[in-house]
Amino acid sequence: MPYLIDRFRKSARLTKPKRAWVAITDHYEPLGMGASVETALGRVAQWREKWPRIADAAPRDAADQRPQYSFFYPQEEYRRDLLDGIAEMVRLGVGDVEVHLHHDNEQRDSFIRKVSEYCRRLTGDHGLLRQQDGRTVFGFIHGNWALDNSRPDGKWCGLNGEIALLRDLGCYADFTMPSAPSATQGRVVNQIYWCTDDSGNRPKSFDRGIEATVGGGRQGDLLMITGPLGLRFGGRLVPRLETGELAGYDLPTPSRVRQWFNLAPTIGEDIFLKLYTHGAQERNFGPLLNGGLGNLFHWLAEEAGRRGIEIHWATAWQMYQAADALIHGRNPDPGPAA
Repeated sequence: MPYLIDRFRKSARLTKPKRAWVAITDHYEPLGMGASVETALGRVAQWREKWPRIADAAPRDAADQRPQYSFFYPQEEYRRDLLDGIAEMVRLGVGDVEVHLHHDNEQRDSFIRKVSEYCRRLTGDHGLLRQQDGRTVFGFIHGNWALDNSRPDGKWCGLNGEIALLRDLGCYADFTMPSAPSATQGRVVNQIYWCTDDSGNRPKSFDRGIEATVGGGRQGDLLMITGPLGLRFGGRLVPRLETGELAGYDLPTPSRVRQWFNLAPTIGEDIFLKLYTHGAQERNFGPLLNGGLGNLFHWLAEEAGRRGIEIHWATAWQMYQAADALIHGRNPDPGPAA
């Protein structure tokens, strides 16, 4: 039902989008699937070698910027040597690092300690993240989709009240959704919206919220920046879910790009297209680094051109900055964000 309501709303809107912000948010896990340190270092090296070249060769955006890539690196996989390789791409101006976390049976104090210490490492040891209003801020993706203890069985989190804790620790926005077909999927789809913690009494506080609007200001505890969620037929009798995932088994195509533009959240006349992947896995980074990402940026630029829309490549932080500007009645700055 939320999907049908969203489709009706977008088909009935009176104004056409004028600007699009595109971000790739990678659940980047080089030690994932039981990989050795040697394998993990090789995975990072592949990205360090190939991603800057792809960004340099891709079409520039309306502000003459190269594509960006946001590595949401898991706290529990921290190794200085792995982060050093990713930080090199950040210094080259084609990427950024944000916070990712897999946990289970979590307690409030241990969660605060994990996130706080991890942010200090990222800033102090690697020069990553950033300061806003005197404190370190970060974007967040929850491992296993289980944000705010949203799995029915309580696994892979265990912490009610996570939304308020993230707010207090400096999270500027959450980028976890969509998670369908997982039961962790929230009811609000294809929107950028404000969710409010329910004082830790119940899980899944993000299940409801207030849509972000131009000049609407802050309307909750945490901003949820969601990706496209819809149904994709493509000549099939039984449709498949479209979640904006970039994978070796589901590479971008021109038809997928068109659907993303139709589904993506909007604030006023701006589209916010958040895609995701698990790019450290060989089955994904092989196809993505050897043509998939290059094609993606060309098709995105072409589709924006057909629609008469300015396109802007963004990190997760830059996407948030654009949304925040609109929410507070300002015009987004399309240039590089510090």
